This record gives sequence, structure tokens and C-alpha cells, in this order.
Amino acid sequence: MNVFDFAMKMEEDGKSFYERMAAETAAEGLKTIFSRLAEDERKHYEIFQALKDQSQAASLEETTVLEDSQNIFENLLGTEREALNTVQGDLEGYRYAMKLEAESYQLYEDAAKREKNEDVKNILHRIAEEEHKHFLVVENIFNFFNAPNQYLAWGEFSNLDEFRNFGRDVDL
Repeated sequence: MNVFDFAMKMEEDGKSFYERMAAETAAEGLKTIFSRLAEDERKHYEIFQALKDQSQAASLEETTVLEDSQNIFENLLGTEREALNTVQGDLEGYRYAMKLEAESYQLYEDAAKREKNEDVKNILHRIAEEEHKHFLVVENIFNFFNAPNQYLAWGEFSNLDEFRNFGRDVDL
């Protein structure tokens, strides 16, 4: 299996994964994010298909999913609180997606290092950068839903900043 076949398989798997995530969420904002990620993976697949076939010059339109998802996150808590409760428990799914995106990034960066054709090398770097953006999007979703697990709400720790500064203004 050559690098293009392997990359196409990875992109196809990523597309299927994000389509499933979009179908399973009731939160419209997350549905939009996952659908956009699936669409980006489809575009990547088509680029690798074109590179493999050498049938046309492959071009890559830069993704805006990271910037767009930031706007969606701002609206999630206000309008979709009920729908978010069903998504919160799927932290392992988000970890898996981050793993896929990290592996894709590394694969394309490694392939770019070995590639001799400058045009193909540039495309591989750009797709790697898009996979990095995808990682950041999924990481933001994971952090958003994992925040309650990381939150320390004990009253006895509410004054830690005061404790850290205690005695600093005393001359000994």
C-alpha cells in the first residue's frame, strides 16, 4: 500500500467517524462542527485521489473550521444546554478523534519530509496543518466537556491566591 492509498483510507475513516458523531449529537452547533470536519476529510481524500491518479493538479482550499467552531462554542451554553447533556459522556470518542488527527498530522509531515516533488510536499504540509487545526477543534470540544471533571470547587481552596501571597509583605 503506497502513502496515497494509506492517506485515503485514513481520510475515509475520519470522514465516517465525524459523520457518525454528527448523526449522534442533538446539539446543532456540534452537528455543524462535526459535519464540517467530515467535509474537510472528504476534500483531503479527493486531493490524495488526484495525487495518486496524477489526473489533475491537486489544490487545497484552506479550512476555516477552527475559526468557525470558536463562534459556535460561544453559543453552545446559552442555546443548547439540554442537547449538550447527551454529548458530555463521550469523552473517549473525543480522545480517539484527537489520536486520529495527531496520527494524520504526523503521517503527512513525515511523508512531506521524504517527498521530492515540491508541489506534493507543499500539499502534504498544508493538509498536515489542517489536521492540526482539526486536532485543536476536537481538543476544544474535549476540554469543554471535560471541564467539570477538572474543576475544583472545594470552599477550603477558594482562597489559594491569598495563601500564596501570605507573608510576602512581612519583613523578617
